[in-house]
Amino acid sequence: MRTLVLGLALLLVPGGGWAQAGDFTALARLDPVGSRIEDTAGGGLAITLYLSQPVPWRVFTLDAPMRLVLDFREVDWRGATRETLGESGAVRDLRFGTLRPGWSRMVLELGRPLVLVTAGMAVDPRDQTARLDLSLAPGDAESFAAAAGAPPDPGWDALMTLDVTPVPPLPAPGNLPVIAIDPGHGGIDPGAERGGTSEAALMLALARDLAEAIDRSGTMRAVLTRSADVFVPLEARMTIARRAGAVALVSLHADALEEDAAHGASVYTLTEEALDQASQRMAERHERGDLLAGMDLAGTDDTIATVLMDLARLRTTPQSERLAEAVVAGLETAGARLNSRPRRQGPLAVLNAADFASVLVEAGFLSDEGDRAALSSTAGRAPIVAGLTAALRSWLDGEERSRDAVAP
Repeated sequence: MRTLVLGLALLLVPGGGWAQAGDFTALARLDPVGSRIEDTAGGGLAITLYLSQPVPWRVFTLDAPMRLVLDFREVDWRGATRETLGESGAVRDLRFGTLRPGWSRMVLELGRPLVLVTAGMAVDPRDQTARLDLSLAPGDAESFAAAAGAPPDPGWDALMTLDVTPVPPLPAPGNLPVIAIDPGHGGIDPGAERGGTSEAALMLALARDLAEAIDRSGTMRAVLTRSADVFVPLEARMTIARRAGAVALVSLHADALEEDAAHGASVYTLTEEALDQASQRMAERHERGDLLAGMDLAGTDDTIATVLMDLARLRTTPQSERLAEAVVAGLETAGARLNSRPRRQGPLAVLNAADFASVLVEAGFLSDEGDRAALSSTAGRAPIVAGLTAALRSWLDGEERSRDAVAP
């Protein structure tokens, strides 16, 4: 009797096909910090894997040598090693990588025969993250061999090679343009709060999804101004973007109103009045070494620094406007919910930098039940992520063509 468990979320499907539910087009990330592989009392083994979203999965065993095999709809294994997941006396070797495009595999080479006792995936209703738990108990070699074998599942017969393609590295940063993704609020500043969730938490989840999509595009690279629930001052957010060499900053927020009359995303750039004052505010609040990338302003007074920043804005202000238009078009094409007035302006301090394009995206309204539900799940955020990624790629292509057109 072969050991085979297939499943999705809370559902276990013994001996059958994949459960058909949900949208699994987004990449699932493994949390290497929370995930563990460890021995249990009596010589057993426990495996706990935390994923950023539920995915179709299955587990089975193979013999000679003894292995436990876990297959998933694609998982990003970055950051996971045998050391980070925990040492186990029952596991001789651990490897993971790409099985084929869109599918991933983890292989545990076992040091002794173990029998799969329980296996199941549960989804956290608050943030739609998933937890896969497996427990194995000691067995004997004869029983292990009898239960082992690749399952006779037609869709998988061609995939039962024993080798795993190593996880491909990200493209070398080289000259890839850097996009700074700025999840609003954080730490002591939760932002808007509705329905038991906060703007800070939802924007961090959106920022991670977006950064991942940008990195996987192979044409640009993302840097986050915060990667955890911490407070980062506005000045520090611009500093992070500048030191990373960002060509653009996309600040992510979600509004909330007392009444739930408004919904959908909108994109902001600075108002004319705010632009007139932005350089002066920057000169007053920032260190001289943190006003313009690649320029030493030590010893300059506010007047000179302001003039230099105003000159830089002659280039970056039109870039910001073009980026905002690209974002609206990208979101609309991707099917994301748009506000009835998606293109807006405001005196927003996070957009004050002079040396790179900046836009603020209000991804929706937490006061609207539909927007809040969409922002709370990977699938709901997917159209926003797709729209922003396409917009950034289109904008970068347009800026490159503009530079080529004016080159001597």
